[in-house]
Amino acid sequence: MLASSSADTLADVLSIAYNGNSIAMVPAALEPANTDIAYEVQQRFLSKCNVGIGGWKIGAKSETGPIQGAPLPLPRIYSRSASIARRDYPVLGIELELIFSFNRDFLPQPDPVPERDVLESVNAFGASIEIVSSRIAGWPETPKLSQLADLQNHGALVIGKMVEYRSDFSFADPMADLRVNGVPLFSGAGRNPAGDPRRLLCWLVNHCRERGLALPAGSIITTGSYTGMEFPAHAGTVTGEIAGLPAVTFELI
Repeated sequence: MLASSSADTLADVLSIAYNGNSIAMVPAALEPANTDIAYEVQQRFLSKCNVGIGGWKIGAKSETGPIQGAPLPLPRIYSRSASIARRDYPVLGIELELIFSFNRDFLPQPDPVPERDVLESVNAFGASIEIVSSRIAGWPETPKLSQLADLQNHGALVIGKMVEYRSDFSFADPMADLRVNGVPLFSGAGRNPAGDPRRLLCWLVNHCRERGLALPAGSIITTGSYTGMEFPAHAGTVTGEIAGLPAVTFELI
């Protein structure tokens, strides 16, 4: 009961900060004790904000390291050429990532979904720019499980045009380019710390299954940065491109 009460209180704190585009102090007593509680907070957080799930972010710190994820609020998934106000985010970093989608629903079921079934269901992919932000005062020097509860530091996602999935794409080290007003923040061979990001997809499907969550066809799944996190010093046109895919761009105002 105590853990459930703390989770609900932390979800209140985060949802108020989300709705107010602000930051909040998180007392040590509200820090999640484990990942299960952090994931519970994520769901309560979005429920209190009264927003639906438009997709997911997933990632890992190494090619064999543990995988974590967070749901993405539907209202903060933007199409190309969106205008995003810097003032809406207490902190604002950007990352160039790959996104995927499935051609089928994955619904809760008792048995684990095999990786083969997951990969056979991938039908489209493309480039995205994630806005990394936080609603917790003191970030990034904040407890990792609190960050996980806070949607894994998710602010918003701008998605590029998606194309038909190709299994022969260079997922390991594609050329990547991230610019603001034409000035490069990153340009060169990109590397995702998780390695091939497709390995993350099966984890997500079964993460949702275990928690009784549906993963509808067409959900946007973003899979970690190829460029590291960059912090734009100025407003302007942000453009990201992963070689072989349509560019993604938005206006930071």
